[in-house]
Amino acid sequence: MLQLVNVGHKALADYATIATRGLMEEIRRLAAPLEGRRVVHLSATAFGGGVAEINYTLIPLMQDAGLETEWRIIRGAEEFYNVTKAIHNALQGNPQGLDDEQREIYKRYQALNAQELEDDCDFVVVHDPQPLGMIDHFPDSRAQWVWRGHIDFSAPNQSVLDYLLPSIRRYDAAIFHMREYVPRAEGLPPAYIWPPAIDPLAPKNMALSAEDAAYIVDQFGIHVERPLLTQVSRFDPWKDPLGVIDSYRLVKQRFPDVQLALVGSMAHDDPEGWEYYNQTVAYADGDPDIYILSNLNNIGSVEVNAFQVHSAAVLQKSIREGFGLTVTAPLWKTRPTVAGRVGGIVTQIQDGATGWLVDSPEECAEACIEILRDPREARQRALRGKEYVRRHFLTPRLLRDWLVLFNRLLGNDTSGAEVAVVSAVS
Repeated sequence: MLQLVNVGHKALADYATIATRGLMEEIRRLAAPLEGRRVVHLSATAFGGGVAEINYTLIPLMQDAGLETEWRIIRGAEEFYNVTKAIHNALQGNPQGLDDEQREIYKRYQALNAQELEDDCDFVVVHDPQPLGMIDHFPDSRAQWVWRGHIDFSAPNQSVLDYLLPSIRRYDAAIFHMREYVPRAEGLPPAYIWPPAIDPLAPKNMALSAEDAAYIVDQFGIHVERPLLTQVSRFDPWKDPLGVIDSYRLVKQRFPDVQLALVGSMAHDDPEGWEYYNQTVAYADGDPDIYILSNLNNIGSVEVNAFQVHSAAVLQKSIREGFGLTVTAPLWKTRPTVAGRVGGIVTQIQDGATGWLVDSPEECAEACIEILRDPREARQRALRGKEYVRRHFLTPRLLRDWLVLFNRLLGNDTSGAEVAVVSAVS
């Protein structure tokens, strides 16, 4: 059997003061015909990255809504994760393709993991490319299979996408963050379009006082009376931590007291993470005001929360981004947020109204300088950002979207509770 993730317990009732009454009633109505249905989520890792963050809330809330839901982690060795990282990069535009050996490794691990999956559920939800090909080993499955792509597919390496398309065509539905991510190919399943969401009650996003946040970041050597810029993300070239350091150095010319924290996590399905972590450390060149921290420094959810709450500005200078929950979270915490004008980030930030969108280290630095010069105006922009997140990017809405999809796949009536769906285009 594949490893089962213990997600604990969460109650829908706890979100009643955050979500609207209409949304909570809609969730209960949609959940009723699904009571007792069995759902299995499959992903590559139980920590690090947006998929894990989402599932630790989504799965227990599905359970509380009456569905028998579990989350299982596929098995893989370093050779497998080297291949899946290459696939991940290629789907986000890296020109390097897959050779025959890499394709054989990918196929072999799909078969090995399929042997350990019991096909006795109503829905199988497959997250991202790592377990994508498992469906090929269940030609007679009675379950409805759904593939959820969490990355930016807007400009994929076509040879790698073509390699995966036969598997994608087997699914009953696919989900993408944006319409622009739907592959331009024939024979694909209906593509549902909805963004992910954050859990406002999770330790990473719960209310944290300024005093508590300052106390926590002080434990990591941060000078709490000096301004702090923070980026929270994996150590990954797509997140551009080196560009963030360039921006910080430009800001420091105007605000010499400024500090920078690069806060990440090291996930076992990201073999490039250590290489890029080391590149980032080398690029910082011993600057005592640059703090490069990870879960290996005892950075957990509460610590991430504290760094974001304490920061004068939170950055996410991505050059590719499927959605970017690391943007959603600081917006929810009313922090001035500066982010790359890419992918799903542009659906979260209205440039000049709720945050800052930038295209270069220079623009990023100018935004940070503007925030440090006029923190009162920056806070007004951040307050508007929080309200936008409240309306669009919190977990109850995400649960509702899943319930709509499950009902549609079963042929149940979902009138009045639609989600965006597009047909694949040729």
